[in-house]
Amino acid sequence: MSVADGAARQEYGTIVVVGGGCYGGYYVRQLHRAVQANAIAAREVVVVDRDAECQVARELASNAAAAVPTRVVVAEWRDYFTDYLGAAASAPESYSSDAVVPSPLMPHLMGEWLVGRAQARWPSREMATQPFDRAPAVPWERAGADGTHYVSFATWMCPINCVEPRTCPHTRDVRSWSMPERLAEHSRAEAEAETGRPIVVATLFCRHRAYGVGMFGTGEVLAADDRIRTAGEAGSAEVIIGTVSHCHGALTRLVIGAPAALADSHVG
Repeated sequence: MSVADGAARQEYGTIVVVGGGCYGGYYVRQLHRAVQANAIAAREVVVVDRDAECQVARELASNAAAAVPTRVVVAEWRDYFTDYLGAAASAPESYSSDAVVPSPLMPHLMGEWLVGRAQARWPSREMATQPFDRAPAVPWERAGADGTHYVSFATWMCPINCVEPRTCPHTRDVRSWSMPERLAEHSRAEAEAETGRPIVVATLFCRHRAYGVGMFGTGEVLAADDRIRTAGEAGSAEVIIGTVSHCHGALTRLVIGAPAALADSHVG
């Protein structure tokens, strides 16, 4: 994929790559190739890894002529995103062109940050992440030990470089599915089941932008935070937080209790 395909060059500020191992190394190499092909432009690429000698750090040390300024930030992922997304929330315009490249092996970092924001916003309200009463209807789904629910339309192993094209490389047929659409259908069906509270979907949609690299905008994370805030300010709410692509996703179900004044008004 390049500008020659008819698409305009994509402009980014900072692109944050989660992890500097084999996946992160692949993404960085592909981003550099995309820059060289004029498919994308970026101010810098930041790779977050707790190991100062990670694969990306070693490759950068042996390649001084990177296509785009690239550096490794040595930090735990959760600590990095606490600071980075907190700064973005305080000055969203400064981060509006940033994007995040997730790793297939990372925990649900965006879900954790969004839940933490809600807890800090309403410290006195009942709030918990809960298992799904009914999981979204997809061919494959599993509940993780950490409370994250993993979903996929694939019952086979997908290659790292699959860009989820309109024709699925595995089935060799038209891809008729998309996880954001399925989650929207699920939330409508659950709302119709009369749960007593609205069900909001707050998704980070990982789109394949260029050369097999999927990412979502930092602004999408802030928009999801706004959706949660709006839902919670209206009363009790249920939020499905998802970091998803067309085919796969990691979900967190957050249940927010009513504000104390509203809850007290219903007592007796």
